[in-house]
Amino acid sequence: MKHTLLEATANTIDWAAVWSVVVNWLTTTGIKLVVALILLFVGFKLINFITKKIYKSMTKRGRDLTLTKVLHTVLRVGLKVLVFVSLVGYVGIETASISALIASVGLGVSMAVQGSLSNFAGGLIIIVMRPFKIGDFITTGDFSGTVEDIGLFYTQIATPDNKLTLIPNGTLSNNVIVNVSAKEDRRCDVVMSVAYGTDTDFARSVILGVCEKCELIFKDPAPFVEIGEFGESSINFYVRAYCKNVDYWTVNFYLLKEIKNAFDANGIEIPFNQLDVTIKK
Repeated sequence: MKHTLLEATANTIDWAAVWSVVVNWLTTTGIKLVVALILLFVGFKLINFITKKIYKSMTKRGRDLTLTKVLHTVLRVGLKVLVFVSLVGYVGIETASISALIASVGLGVSMAVQGSLSNFAGGLIIIVMRPFKIGDFITTGDFSGTVEDIGLFYTQIATPDNKLTLIPNGTLSNNVIVNVSAKEDRRCDVVMSVAYGTDTDFARSVILGVCEKCELIFKDPAPFVEIGEFGESSINFYVRAYCKNVDYWTVNFYLLKEIKNAFDANGIEIPFNQLDVTIKK
């Protein structure tokens, strides 16, 4: 009974008409689809090649690295979307319906990823306002590091101990940002302590002598050395010296080391907390 039904169904199908429809589709829409796929592949390759050339050209000319990366990404993605939509129209699919579908999906996604949209808006603010650029050392909240990349959603920084940290742009754009690299010059602050019985004028001259010996420390403005406060067990000198931003840590470590050595050579005591214990028999 089952075989009889299948045979009856096969006999009622007009295979010639089916074959005619298949051939007609292959010779019209099928060819367009193949051509569209080839053009899509070639177009994407060509876009990658052109945008890469533009990126290298802007980099060689010394353009801002942050804007160069963002423009490269936007241009590459935008051109690919344009090519894809054009080829969809070429194949014969209504682009209006695709646009409506994309809009509907976009609305649904936007409702689900409000936090990501906040990050996207923050990324646009950072790119336009440019509070920092790639290569700058920044501090924000509990994080400090060198900016390696500024994306539309996250900013990547490398911490001093070489940990990659991704900070959401929404949080970053609404937080306090300290850009350490923004200025070419920087002031190095060091606090040095001496005992209360020390000749403060002599101690000050010793510290100034250490500052004058360092070629990395500016003579103008001149180093500043004065008594900053009277501690519980020490007199604290505030040492402030200007230098190039790139030399900051070199100067900082130099001052700490050489002032200590100069104090030792001149018999100046650096006090430290001590506990005296008296034992009664």
